[in-house]
Amino acid sequence: MSTAATESKDTPEQAEFRAYCQQWLQDNHPGQPPVHIPQGALELSDPAALEWLQGWQKSAYEAGLVGCDYSKEVGGGGMSNCQAIANQEMSRAKTPFFPNIIGLGMAAPTVYFHGRDDVKAELLPKLLSGEEIWCQGFSEPGAGSDLANQQTFAEKKGDSWVINGHKVWTSLAHFAEWMILLCRTSKEDKYNGLSYFVVPIKSALGNGVTVRPLIKITGETGFNEVIFEDLVVEDRYRLDDVGAGWKVAMTTLAHERGAGPLTTPAAGGMVTEADASAAVGNAGALIELAKQSHRNGNAAADDPVIRDAIMQLMIRQEGFRQNQRRIGVQALNDHPMRIPLQYKLVATEMSQDIAQLAYEIEGPSSSLYVNDNNAPAGGQWQLAYMNSFGVTIAAGANEVQRNILGERVLGLPKSK
Repeated sequence: MSTAATESKDTPEQAEFRAYCQQWLQDNHPGQPPVHIPQGALELSDPAALEWLQGWQKSAYEAGLVGCDYSKEVGGGGMSNCQAIANQEMSRAKTPFFPNIIGLGMAAPTVYFHGRDDVKAELLPKLLSGEEIWCQGFSEPGAGSDLANQQTFAEKKGDSWVINGHKVWTSLAHFAEWMILLCRTSKEDKYNGLSYFVVPIKSALGNGVTVRPLIKITGETGFNEVIFEDLVVEDRYRLDDVGAGWKVAMTTLAHERGAGPLTTPAAGGMVTEADASAAVGNAGALIELAKQSHRNGNAAADDPVIRDAIMQLMIRQEGFRQNQRRIGVQALNDHPMRIPLQYKLVATEMSQDIAQLAYEIEGPSSSLYVNDNNAPAGGQWQLAYMNSFGVTIAAGANEVQRNILGERVLGLPKSK
């Protein structure tokens, strides 16, 4: 969508805010980072990289580009439908990503809609600023796609809860101060026996919480497992009613899958020392890769099969962009949740297909990884391809998302 087309739909308030964002980003772009930054926040493992990205998020928050649509009482900007504008302008300015991705995209809206007023006022300002990193405690060794099969148990004792259990695939837990936690408070009912909490992680390390890194196939350590052993949590950190955990979890998942009413603050192209990192995930970047990749004495860009494959992905990518535009036009939506619910499914599989085609374009050189000086594009496409499998599983596996679309949008019978 062109800048002019976007701006023509702005209200006077939004137009003023857009101009402010453009000027601020022009004057305050963080520029080239002094340390290596990974392709995404979920791969963060270097404390120096985290500190630099936290500084960027805090400056954007203090300038009013993060948390725009949250109320001022909880540290937000008190604006209306302006976060998407800030996101668009950050994307155009090719700013770095924000490190508190789970906090912004999942924890903040969940706490906002289900938390007590004092808890919102306590937690949301430092979440939005990036000063306190958050993680998500959903997956367990026996509760992956079957989210309701939670076995981590919270027992009420006086005015507090005592939590015991085991979470796994917990991104950013090694840096997190807080976790959004779904656990069981009753064994009598699978769904109504679930409750939802926000719990301290960093302050409880060694005193009820253990975090163990998990090494991924990429060699990165963004994932963790988290063990709870008699962690005591105040009742005020329970979100919504006892037994309402499933309902609260649906709020989290709606925002994680791109279907929530509060737009996640997220920046676009990444600025790193490797230009390829910024291009990963963009089908148009495959054109330059194909020009630089040679096989049998010819550029891959001269292969009509490769050229057609790139164009097919570029068409898909443009179709995705145009579909997102339809969300704001009621007459173009036959079902209010069709496009939001398909966002995660389409975006993750398209990114995976783009990275897979990059492998084919590179040919034998695709076997060279990020530590090899001869790897095309610094090995970033290989890294992106391996990371792509994680995002097709995260937020509910894509197979689960297809079931949701079939049942809730198309009205198909529930799968057995």
